[in-house]
Amino acid sequence: MKKIFAVSILCLNVAAATAATPWWEQPTVCKLDPTDCYATMGAGYDRELWDTKTECWGMKLICPEALTTSNDYTPLAMSRTDIESGTNINKDFDTDILNGDCFGVRKTTDNGAMASVNGEYVRVWCNGILDNPDEYLPNGEITYGAQPTCNELAEYGYVATIDNKCYGKYYDMSKYYIECNGNDILPSRIIITNNADYTMASNAPADESAADKLFDKMQSVSESQREIYFTQD
Repeated sequence: MKKIFAVSILCLNVAAATAATPWWEQPTVCKLDPTDCYATMGAGYDRELWDTKTECWGMKLICPEALTTSNDYTPLAMSRTDIESGTNINKDFDTDILNGDCFGVRKTTDNGAMASVNGEYVRVWCNGILDNPDEYLPNGEITYGAQPTCNELAEYGYVATIDNKCYGKYYDMSKYYIECNGNDILPSRIIITNNADYTMASNAPADESAADKLFDKMQSVSESQREIYFTQD
């Protein structure tokens, strides 16, 4: 009888201690583990959706261009489990970066001068260089297909070197001659013409090959003169 009475007193003491605590905060209440849930949700989330895979409220909205399959132009609410496993996610996009009202921006490197296309990084060209760009990025534009050749760029005075945060450095065609070698993207050399317009001369070269020979000769003469007049003691 004494033992039963002692247990009753103990139960009364526990009840008294927890009487002021709301029932949902008492230690005997089963609670969901929030470890896999989003701590905060602002732009780019739908807080009203229930994620059945993580058993949490709130789902991340993924931009349509960051998906491998998309039937429309609206963001898709996805489970955190699917996002982390890469399900239906384009590998060229980073779904941790907010892009307006959804997540997913094209991966870049070199301060945005290179962008990921089909798993490889390509040059981001300065605006206006590409004839038909496939996509515009904050630093410029990209093409999904073949990159422009040295000859194609040189025709308008551009070279495939970085200019600030994009590629396509301009050289004044009245001051420089851009010499290309085949279909390589970079020129073999850039020659300062000192404003000479050989196309107006009576002995102007008939074609590009003749022009290259002329510039080779000019460079040879220049080097020989430099050795004569700029020798170091």
